[in-house]
Amino acid sequence: MTIAADLLAWYRESRRELPWRRTRDPYAIWVSEIMLQQTRVAVVVPYWERWMQRFPTAAALAAAPLDEVLSAWSGLGYYRRARDLHRGAREVVARYGGRLPDTAAALRELPGIGRYTAGAIASIAFGRREPLVDGNVARVLARLFAIDEDIKAPATQRRLWHIAGELVPADAPGDFNQALMELGATVCVPGAPRCGDCPVAAACAARAAGRAAELPVVPARRADADKPLLAQAAAWVVRRGRLLLARRHPEGLFGGLWELPRAPDAAGLVRMFAGPGARLELAGGPPILRHRQVLSHRRLVIDVHVGRLVGRPAAAAAGPYDRIAWHGLDSLDSLGLAAASRAILTKLRENDGWTQSSERSRSSRRATRRSSRA
Repeated sequence: MTIAADLLAWYRESRRELPWRRTRDPYAIWVSEIMLQQTRVAVVVPYWERWMQRFPTAAALAAAPLDEVLSAWSGLGYYRRARDLHRGAREVVARYGGRLPDTAAALRELPGIGRYTAGAIASIAFGRREPLVDGNVARVLARLFAIDEDIKAPATQRRLWHIAGELVPADAPGDFNQALMELGATVCVPGAPRCGDCPVAAACAARAAGRAAELPVVPARRADADKPLLAQAAAWVVRRGRLLLARRHPEGLFGGLWELPRAPDAAGLVRMFAGPGARLELAGGPPILRHRQVLSHRRLVIDVHVGRLVGRPAAAAAGPYDRIAWHGLDSLDSLGLAAASRAILTKLRENDGWTQSSERSRSSRRATRRSSRA
């Protein structure tokens, strides 16, 4: 039997039962492929099911406001994927009457759909003979063909795509592509591949040479301690059960997401809100919380300061923000919140920080009034 035949037979017998594998709806498959990028399958399943209930068609997604879309995505990270899905759905409605195009070339013209995603949708939903290469597939192919070069290098990527294109059969290309991904996710795993369970072990050049665990060749990851540090200050401003939040510009970093207003330092926060009839007063003492987070390219430290807003924040919709507004503390879970701000909210909830911060804010106001009377 060929590699393709062996893989297909194994996949049809051993594949995991995942909800998006029970449909050939191109839109549903598109959503699953975007969600699965850089996210574990176990995390994606409930998100995908809730998403499909909330936005069952491209037209439903296109009609939804961005805030609602980002709220449904909240927790998956990499929010650009959600914004691209939203923009893509609007293009699908405008250009194709709500139905995704059925060729990889046309799919690649939609926002957020690259070569891999186009190949996945075209092969799985439309039965097109299109290859795909993601991290799992690259690992499988590097071992099958004993490829010694860095799999992320452009020349190696071209070689992997060429091999994938040669392997994908005209019959059941979607199942074959899913079989490659499934093999990499469950058997041909990083570090210690389970070669005894592999349906194509007899054809594997790396296994024959005793090198399966050595491959693929990948560049060393940058140590967290070597990443640059970004230190910022955030304002925690509560008034009558509502929290002041700022929304980032749609096209910038974390575009369209709400967060605690942030600046390089506490003085920057005060300047952000300075304007005719408006000012931000920060409570004295240390910040109520220090949040640390490691991102893909940097480390983030945010000191959260309790504040009180006097007047209207006319100048707040500036810099990285396009809007500032009050939001009820009991409705924050329905917002599209940046990950750092959501983590801060969770920490404050857990240690009753909301109550403590309110007490500190009231103490600060009393001290301000005493000072002004003196």
